[in-house]
Amino acid sequence: MASNPASPASKTLVQQYPGTTSPLIVCAPMRLISSPALVHAVSLSGGLGFLGLGIPGTDTSIPDIKRLIDEANALFAPSSFARPAPFGIGFLLITDPSPVETVNLLASLPPTQVPAAVWLFPAVSPDTISKWTTSLRSLPTPPKIWLQVGTKAQALSYAKLCQPDVLVLQGADAGGHGLAASASIVALVPETTDALREAGLNIPVIAAGGIADGRGIAAATVLGADGVAMGTRFLACPEAKVARGYQDAVLVASDGGMNTVRTRIYDTLRGSKTWPEGYNGRGVVNRSYVESETLGVEENVKKYLKAMEEGDKAWGVEGRAATYAGSAVGLVREVKGAGKIVEEVRGDAIKLLGVARSNYKHKSQGGFSML
Repeated sequence: MASNPASPASKTLVQQYPGTTSPLIVCAPMRLISSPALVHAVSLSGGLGFLGLGIPGTDTSIPDIKRLIDEANALFAPSSFARPAPFGIGFLLITDPSPVETVNLLASLPPTQVPAAVWLFPAVSPDTISKWTTSLRSLPTPPKIWLQVGTKAQALSYAKLCQPDVLVLQGADAGGHGLAASASIVALVPETTDALREAGLNIPVIAAGGIADGRGIAAATVLGADGVAMGTRFLACPEAKVARGYQDAVLVASDGGMNTVRTRIYDTLRGSKTWPEGYNGRGVVNRSYVESETLGVEENVKKYLKAMEEGDKAWGVEGRAATYAGSAVGLVREVKGAGKIVEEVRGDAIKLLGVARSNYKHKSQGGFSML
């Protein structure tokens, strides 16, 4: 059996979250999809799950945030996990929401029930990020702060500004919303980790975007990531709070480079004006996108709203609903329990890294030959 390929930084990262295993596999805080059941299954299998709470006070009310945190804590209660609570929560800061009510809520929780980490995205406003990080760190039991960025420049700027405990580097292949202009993790991760190291910033890095199996995890590890975050892969598990039509559309999608696209059309159709310039979302190409080139916006909105009344038929290539998914969607072929997903992809990654090390050692001893 291959040995665990964890780097010193990766080992330090998992030590900060008792119960996790290296390579660290994270369930991204997908907006209103990453449920208590999903984060529990991921964390129970040695990963780290994040509740997807969206914009605090808008997508999820403060009472509902407490309810969801309580539900997650209740699922972990019978276990022997170390505390604080072995899961995180994720917030969208696109409307510059005040941290006051959220921080007051976290302050009211028993120390053992405060989530282990808070994931903040996007890094649009330095003032917003500063307010949130300062407020969260003032808590009696402060959670670790995870900050999602999409470029080397963002990573360096915010690392110096607020010293997050973890930087999540989201590449262009990621599903859902992110920077419209970004590189894939193949370039983003090594360039950014080099820059952080040169700047004397020792911050663990999580790679996100285009990772759906053990091969992607192994690749991200070699690129310099200390762990990975997956979203699209967890859409196809029973614990995800996602419509059946959405899930079915993910399962049949393939060739993600051709059949997913980054666009703002779905925000337009849903009447969402909250995402700032420079951000868009990757989803499966469907009628809404294809016809946006010929239909006027008003007519496209009418068709979208009508389709949303058709239940599960609204999703998919012939549907009109936003099916947010990353370019690795073609690697997602079956519904499987979230815990099983974590265990399988971790095992595959460790095996692949061990094989690669063994092959390289063998070749270095015997010499390379050119055919």
